[in-house]
Amino acid sequence: MLRGRSRRKASEITNLYYYQVDLFYNIIDIQLQELNDRFTKTTTELLLCMKSLSPSNLFFSFDKVKFVKLALFYPLDFSSVRSRDDFAYLKGIGNLVEKLVEINRHIIYLLVYLLIKLVLTLPIATTTVEMAFSAMNIVKSRLRNKMSDLWMNDCLVTFIERDIFSKVDNELILQYFQNMKSRRG
Repeated sequence: MLRGRSRRKASEITNLYYYQVDLFYNIIDIQLQELNDRFTKTTTELLLCMKSLSPSNLFFSFDKVKFVKLALFYPLDFSSVRSRDDFAYLKGIGNLVEKLVEINRHIIYLLVYLLIKLVLTLPIATTTVEMAFSAMNIVKSRLRNKMSDLWMNDCLVTFIERDIFSKVDNELILQYFQNMKSRRG
């Protein structure tokens, strides 16, 4: 008899393979077909474009191309902009925002204006937040290397509750420490 796996192990692997792979893929295909039957191609594309505006994970799924596609789904909302000569020679999104504010269309197209502002400020905002957290991690790492966790926690509590501590007079603190008795026997 050859050495190797027992017949029981081979049977379990086959059953495991059947349930995890064959059956699972068939069920996923059935569910995918049901979803495709439920939503039209246009609706699916609209949902995918809206997904790019999701704020989860620091707007990780943000995509400018999908944002432009999203605007193409609403051509009637942009018809008055197309008919004006003011918008004919714009070179970018920044110029569009300037022109909208200049002719007070940012009030009429408030949602479009806010979405464009989001597109323009999102890359800067996310990098600013990432830089702030990075700096905080560097400071925390250096503090942890130099002092104990208890001391750092005390310092952080003092910083977090700084509005309360700002009301305490420094002279009272100095007098308290000066009036303390020595602990030496």
